[in-house]
Amino acid sequence: MTTGAGLFFRYAKPPNELGYCGPPTIGDVDELTGRSEIADAELAGLAREFHGAWPYLESIATRARLSPLSQEVVESYWIGTDLTPGVDVHDWGNSIEQRFKSRAGARWPALVGALNEGAAPDHAFHVYCVYPWVGLLKEGYVAPALDVLDNCRISRGRVVRRDGDGAVVVSSRRLAWIDDGLVETEPVDRVFHTPIGVSPGDTVSLHWGSVCQRLDRRQSSALQISHDHHLDIANRELRRSRLEPAR
Repeated sequence: MTTGAGLFFRYAKPPNELGYCGPPTIGDVDELTGRSEIADAELAGLAREFHGAWPYLESIATRARLSPLSQEVVESYWIGTDLTPGVDVHDWGNSIEQRFKSRAGARWPALVGALNEGAAPDHAFHVYCVYPWVGLLKEGYVAPALDVLDNCRISRGRVVRRDGDGAVVVSSRRLAWIDDGLVETEPVDRVFHTPIGVSPGDTVSLHWGSVCQRLDRRQSSALQISHDHHLDIANRELRRSRLEPAR
């Protein structure tokens, strides 16, 4: 991908097609972002309809003095890169409180705890700390919660081979629920849709059954660091909840 908008919609389209976020449909990503007559303002307007992602993009962009749909900002949100640590923690915390406190209800202290433990304004934080799925694991809804967490997180994998038109076999780790905690399995081969050209041996990012981006070593490392950090935060919250006395 050569544009930030194109990259944003590459990640956003798979869950959008399943009805999880954004407008009813965004259409073909390449056709949408490749049309010269579509202004940046129109693309930003469409991206704003992804109400979960857009405030993070704005927070990162404000601190970096960049457009929310610049390549650097978009990467920082989806995979975690050098820009996210520079976000003003106080301002970001206020934004999180305004957006999520009323919806979080009894989970709000856990969200505050995540912020205090250094959670970053990226997609891994939103998956592991804001969404209710980790809480649903504690309540016994393991299978559906684990399925969403595993698909919604941005994970990494290595392309093994092509598997017909528009599909590749990727070796990647899955999430598992073991001893009341979230862990990653050993890599397994699975088929993923790929809207971009990839080759065997490429390291790629994965989101809701789709390959989203080829990752170089720096990007792959950033994604691993962000993912593992927020997974650790989620597991610490799960451990705390087990130690709390019954009310």
